[in-house]
Amino acid sequence: MTNHKKIISDLFHQYSDDIYNFLLYRLGKADVEDLVQEVFIRAMNGFDSFQGKANPKTWLYSIARNIAIDEIRRRNRRKWKSIIPFHFSHEPNTEETPEKVLQLTEENRELYHAIESLQSSYRDVIVLRGIKGLSVQETAEILQWSENKTRSTYHRAKMALQKRIGGATNE
Repeated sequence: MTNHKKIISDLFHQYSDDIYNFLLYRLGKADVEDLVQEVFIRAMNGFDSFQGKANPKTWLYSIARNIAIDEIRRRNRRKWKSIIPFHFSHEPNTEETPEKVLQLTEENRELYHAIESLQSSYRDVIVLRGIKGLSVQETAEILQWSENKTRSTYHRAKMALQKRIGGATNE
């Protein structure tokens, strides 16, 4: 095994659960295992350009965020194709809901739905800062924002989230 394959393998074992949870929150779908693998395939392919220039965790989250954006675009295209007349292909919806996967309590389910209803930039910063506990600097690096923008967006996102859940959260 080459050195960079070993490093990516180690990173996979260290961060794959975090990446999985990030993609699950970001995409609201339980079928993110393939996307987690895609994150690490892209990391393997882009390893030469990485070479320790960033924190490995923030580098992987950045890749995951880009994959999530690509997946949302792909799903939106599929949704629009289904609206076009004479498109007779039908895929049954057998996907498990995130609630079933996460087995959320009623209170957590309310929080999950509130997060899911936020605009994507708010959702990203809430998941990264509030749920995954990343620092302002790490979150700014992943989102390619300034630290000030990260702080202010996180504050606005928390306020929007509090409105959606009736002020029940105190963070």
